[in-house]
Formats: sequence, structure tokens, C-alpha cells
Amino acid sequence: MSWHTDPMLALDTESTGIDIETVRVVSAAVIHVSRDGAIPTTWLSDVDGQEIPAEASAVHGISTEHARAHGRPAKAVTDEVVSALRDAVSVGLPIVGHNVVYDLSLIDREARRHLGHGLGDALPLDEMRVIDTRVLDQHVLPRRRRVSPTQGPRQLITVAAVYSLAWDEEAAHGSEYDALMAARVAYRIGSLIEMPREQRPQFELGRYQQFEQLRGLDINELHARQVVMAKEQAAGLQAHFRKTDPQAVVDGRWPLIPFAGTAVTA
Repeated sequence: MSWHTDPMLALDTESTGIDIETVRVVSAAVIHVSRDGAIPTTWLSDVDGQEIPAEASAVHGISTEHARAHGRPAKAVTDEVVSALRDAVSVGLPIVGHNVVYDLSLIDREARRHLGHGLGDALPLDEMRVIDTRVLDQHVLPRRRRVSPTQGPRQLITVAAVYSLAWDEEAAHGSEYDALMAARVAYRIGSLIEMPREQRPQFELGRYQQFEQLRGLDINELHARQVVMAKEQAAGLQAHFRKTDPQAVVDGRWPLIPFAGTAVTA
């Protein structure tokens, strides 16, 4: 028995951009995943009447017009997403996602904007356990090259292929699909961690594998290890970027980037 066989809550958001301090949640999904199946809850926000940039719409397929016509008030969506996370933490369900530090930090900013408080005021962050498939994948398979000039080695589509998971491009990049795929990747990585190396299918794994380093960990130990791994991975990426940009900074705080300001504007 290992953490990957226990129930978990998969999380994903789609947003208006990439800057967690300014962008808005467009859609969100949480999926309760267990041996009995997957139970999704999804939200579409009206983004407070904000514009959804064309480049963001091109990724998740949600236009400004659609969000305004069919989305619910952003405050209500934020409150319900935060409540879902609080309920999960209260019963010990870990939160799983791909690069989930982005999603949790974005939800924190939306909570500050609409509810007047951050995630740390809504739930006990020290009790929250997180499984981040991007952090785990980069650790267990540290030397994987880009598969194409436009597709990075740690994108969810790439990670899914590496672990032999089918990818539906038409459904992809929606919050529900991406949350479920992250849960499936987490299960696959967990299975490979506990599998003896000689039994492990090689497919795209290659020579450089570090699955054994995470073997036998419970969810508390795995969470703690990811805090360290995320910091180390960010430091390595920052060093790489500084070869061309001496001022480059990569934030390695995980699983939530603390809010540094005094207020988030509506």
C-alpha cells in the first residue's frame, strides 16, 4: 500500500494568463478520485467582467463572451473552490495537480480578492498535503529532453505520453480533463516508485531514473520531500536562465507562493 492508492482530490484551474498576482480564474475543477471512481465538480467564472486575452482563450477555449454569458459570479466560484479544498484537508485528502503550486497560489489570490482572506485563513496549510506531478516527474526522470521546439519536457501532455497515458487533445486544457490526467500521472508515478526496477517497463523512461529514492514514503514524507525538491529544481532552473539573464529569478517556494503585498485589487 502506498500514497498513490489512497483517495485524493485532483485540482486544476484555467485562467486569464500566467501572473498569479493579476490574473483571474476562468474555470476550475476538483475531482474526488478513489478506487470507486472519479467524482468531478467544475466551475465556470464570469471573471468579474474582465477580458480574457485571446492567447488564454486559445489555450482553454473559453472566450470572454462565453464566460460572461454562462459563468457564475467570481466571488461565489472562489468561495466554493476554497470550501472544496478546506473539506478535503479536513478529512486528510491530499491535493494533486500538475504544477499545482500555480493553481493553489492563484486560488489564494482570488480568495484575497473576493473573500478578504487567503487560503491560510480558510484552511490549515500545515495540514494540507500536496502531490505535484511536475515536481515528482522532474525528480524521478531528471534528464529528459524537449520532445519538440514547442513542447517542453515537463508539460502535462509530454508527461502523460512518458507514462504511457492516452491523450485527448480535444478534451485537453480544460480544468476537468487536466485535473483527472494529473491524478492518473500521480498514480502511474507512484506505481513505478514501488515497482522493482527490473519489472519497470522502460518505454520512454531512459537510463536516468530515481524512482527508488521515493520508495516507501507515506504522504507526509512525500510532501516534505517535495518541498525540498521544488526548491532544488527552481535553483537549477534559475542557474540555467542566468546564463543569459543575470537577473532571472525562479521562485522555489512550494506548494503555495506566499502573498507579498498588502492587498489584491478587485
